[in-house]
Amino acid sequence: MYGKIQITGKLELLTGMHIGGASAFAAIGAVDAPIIKDIGTNLPMIPGSSLKGKIRTLLAREYNETVTEPENDHMCLTRLFGTSKRGGIKRSRLLFSDMVLSNAEDLREKGLQSLTEIKFENTINRATAMANPRQIERAVRGSVFDFELIYELEKEEEFLEDMEILGEGMKLLQYDYLGGHGSRGYGKVRFQDVLAEVAVGDVPEQLIEKCNQILLDAIAGRE
Repeated sequence: MYGKIQITGKLELLTGMHIGGASAFAAIGAVDAPIIKDIGTNLPMIPGSSLKGKIRTLLAREYNETVTEPENDHMCLTRLFGTSKRGGIKRSRLLFSDMVLSNAEDLREKGLQSLTEIKFENTINRATAMANPRQIERAVRGSVFDFELIYELEKEEEFLEDMEILGEGMKLLQYDYLGGHGSRGYGKVRFQDVLAEVAVGDVPEQLIEKCNQILLDAIAGRE
């Protein structure tokens, strides 16, 4: 069996999020750490690589017996996310898309003048008590990003197991953070309106129904 399953939904920021962008040139007084933005609209964005990498890292902590390089991840992870290991190259079954802010107008209607915020932080030298101030740009709390994953179905008997693993990764992310500075409260997220549909191929409807139930139970924290 071969097919493509499209998984869509929304990713909402519960706290400000920082995923760094280019800062090769910074004028005096400019933000020290800008976020990445879509070049066409200048709206905050989340690269698909950031979401994929974070989910894989969280799952690796759960499934791997020891800390290892990605190419040596547990078999169920390399099957889902791929590996470039010599002699054992596997293509990723999950294709992640970049995500651009989708509720800009709603945020402006709430009175926001900007779709990002600047958070001022200090690090203090314990020996000299000297402060080192910096300015970090964040996508604001309440921002919503439309996300899309494409899952390439190759073996029907592995489909639901792969969805269990993906759902576990999404659940773990909701209890962790996306982007940088998570230990200071940045990057808490929540998945919403997750839906899997057949995009290509003839996949039994009952399989898709089970897939959707697995994903919904996972992000809701149900066993």
